[in-house]
Parts: sequence; C-alpha cells; structure tokens
Amino acid sequence: MSVQLNHTIIHSRDAREAAAFLADVLGLEAGPQTGPFIPVETANGVTLDFATVPPETITPQHYAFLISEEEFDAAFAKIRSAGVDYFADPQRKHPGEINHHDGGRGVYFMDPTGHAMEIITRPYGYQEPPAGTAG
Repeated sequence: MSVQLNHTIIHSRDAREAAAFLADVLGLEAGPQTGPFIPVETANGVTLDFATVPPETITPQHYAFLISEEEFDAAFAKIRSAGVDYFADPQRKHPGEINHHDGGRGVYFMDPTGHAMEIITRPYGYQEPPAGTAG
C-alpha cells in the first residue's frame, strides 16, 4: 500500500462550530460526533477530525484545500456573504483580495478558532500543459 494521509485532528474552541463552518464553506458535511471528534471528510478520503480543547492549548495551523473553479466560486461567495475577512496572502497584507498564483485562484480566511484556511484552484507549481497535449 502506498502512503496516504487518512485523518488529522484539528484543535478547536468548539468542534461542532468549527466543523460546521468549514463544511459549509467547502460544500461538505460535518458528520455525527464520533468519540470526541466531529469529522469532515474530503473527496480524497482524508478526514478532518475537529476536537474541542482548552483555548490555551490551541496553536493556529494552516490547512489548504484544492478545489475546482466552480467550487471556488461557491466557497468564495459563502465567505463573502458571511462577512468573513479574506486575504490574497498568508501574511494578511492584502485584505479583500484573492490571488492568481499558478494560473488559478486562491484565497486565505480564518476559521472560528483562528486557523488559517486556504482554498486554491491550482496546486502550487502547476504549469499548463503545452497546447495540443493531454493534461
């Protein structure tokens, strides 16, 4: 078997709130609580297990999601309609903007716990295949 990421635990002030927020933005579902976790499963089978922990134990992390152009449109509309601040860069120096790295679109936003979330439509380093070739 090749190595695959199966799941990761995301520390949150409120697991249900954080899972529901991300699931809504990404058009996914927050699953039923399993033990101390609220799972959100991505299309490639990786589960993000949100756990409620004491706020002083939370270290903000970064999570990036590769999505289609159509999914970006839907997610970005939800971010804007919810009044969530967004940025073109991880340092948050370009508020209210998106980026166009690698020929796609990307945006950063914070979840309710303070984790930096990123949605992108092209993986970093992506290069368009030459015209006339399959890609």
